[in-house]
Amino acid sequence: MSEQATAIMTRKPRGRLLALCSALILASASGTALAKTVKVQSTDLLKFEPAKVVIHVGDTVVWHNASVLVHTVTDVPKLAAKAADVALPKGAKPFNSGNLQPKADFRHRFTAPGTYRYFCIPHEAAGMLGEVVVEPK
Repeated sequence: MSEQATAIMTRKPRGRLLALCSALILASASGTALAKTVKVQSTDLLKFEPAKVVIHVGDTVVWHNASVLVHTVTDVPKLAAKAADVALPKGAKPFNSGNLQPKADFRHRFTAPGTYRYFCIPHEAAGMLGEVVVEPK
């Protein structure tokens, strides 16, 4: 292989790596962060674990039903037995997973900052409540 061909072949991967690093630096410098995903589990002990998560606007929470029971992830004020069990920040849309069978997942992307309080419809009275705090980017 010629010296020129070897130089071209070895420069391309470095060039791609340099372009990727430059893009990440620019995204970081401009305040654009990569969205993340946080996991919460519904348990047999009628709890969301962790009960509270803190994320940023644009992040997603995935709830996994690790229980043998059916659960919901509900942030709809009119469905709550107690008004204190639910909260939606201004501009946020209500969400409801419907019945999550064992091993099922529900995901929600948060686009409005503030505090969200949610509950499990069949287990609200047992205290199955959770909270998501969404901070601005």
